[in-house]
Amino acid sequence: MLTAPPLHGAAPANTTSLTLDEAVRTGLEKSRILEIARLERDMAGQKIRESWSAVLPRITTGVTYTRTLKPSVLLLPPNPGFPRQLETSSDNAGRATLDVYQPLFNGAALAGIRASSIVRKMSEEACRSAESAVVADIKLSYFDALIAKEQFSLIEQSIARWEQSRKDTRAMFRQGVAADIDTLKAFLSVENLRPDLLQSENRVATTMTRLKNTMGIPADSNIKLSSKLELPSVTYPADINAAYREALDSRPDLHQLDLQVQAEGEKINAARAERFPLLSAFGKLESQTAFNDGIRPSDSHWLASSSAGLQLTMPLFTGYRISAQVEQAKIGQLQTRLRYEELKANIRAEIEVRFLNFRESQKRIEVQSKTISVAERSYHISRLRFKEGIGSRLELTDAELQLNKAKTNYLQAVYDGLAASTQLDKALGRSSISRKLL
Repeated sequence: MLTAPPLHGAAPANTTSLTLDEAVRTGLEKSRILEIARLERDMAGQKIRESWSAVLPRITTGVTYTRTLKPSVLLLPPNPGFPRQLETSSDNAGRATLDVYQPLFNGAALAGIRASSIVRKMSEEACRSAESAVVADIKLSYFDALIAKEQFSLIEQSIARWEQSRKDTRAMFRQGVAADIDTLKAFLSVENLRPDLLQSENRVATTMTRLKNTMGIPADSNIKLSSKLELPSVTYPADINAAYREALDSRPDLHQLDLQVQAEGEKINAARAERFPLLSAFGKLESQTAFNDGIRPSDSHWLASSSAGLQLTMPLFTGYRISAQVEQAKIGQLQTRLRYEELKANIRAEIEVRFLNFRESQKRIEVQSKTISVAERSYHISRLRFKEGIGSRLELTDAELQLNKAKTNYLQAVYDGLAASTQLDKALGRSSISRKLL
């Protein structure tokens, strides 16, 4: 089994060990992308409350105070003994009102309420889709970091084998069995691997930084990956058709488009409802007073009045505005239906590609796991032959290259299998993180 040893030196004391599932859970808690999706879901919930305001009563009140600066006068016809003008305003005036408005029938508002409820469900599916994308990104970043560490380990193992070969060559040179050129070749074999080691170490650092960013944690966090690069036991559908059916049942983006088709239908209903009458009830309560200076407001007389009624409005001709809105809504729904069918076709193609890639990686893992044991046996035999003087350095070099290639190919096959499994999970609409890497 290929495991990832730590890089040079001991890990810091405050290092946090993370399994794959722990990394995913941390990312789900801290991901900024997912937080935005959750806020969109909350906003959709508030839009539902807003849509209900169109059918709930509206109650308003107001108070007005007026100070007369120059009184209003009424001009009277000339009459001996009577004044020519009469003041008709008081120094102070007050007015308080209470208005109530209650829609009784509003078809467009009812369609808007139904549409807003569908939009809330769409936002929930969008949140699920974002969660699936975040989980896939974290897993792939985790696997990238794991394979980078494994590749670093392979180069270290190769250097260790060449170091041992160089020691053997020096001993054979002192015994007169090996030539001086053999010691030089052994030295060059070690030194030529050191640039690869530096590059591999840099890949480990960059993949860890990318993983931290994907998880939404600070780049200076000290984490250690405790999962291993190996395929978990997981069950997938038996064939592509079964996988496609599962995707149709589970894919959040497909459900989101289906809900959008329904929302477009409510938009059509709302546009048609503009042709229907709007019936409302209203009521008003009013109290007013007027008094001159020197009279306390509490001593003035407040006269109350009230009224209530019904209001019916119905459009007779709107310049084809309503019919145009209905046709626009129908076209929008047709466009969404076409996008829905296009997405289904894309899902079918994606499922087939992901399914075949996963099957191919499984076969490669099975073949490469057998190749490693053969390559290790070949290397040990070649090394013994070289130490006994009956094998050549070319034979040993070739055996080392074959062993390193076999381990590298196996490592890549396992990584490709994990990546294919993650991408297949996403294509199927699976977002569960219950499967563990041991």
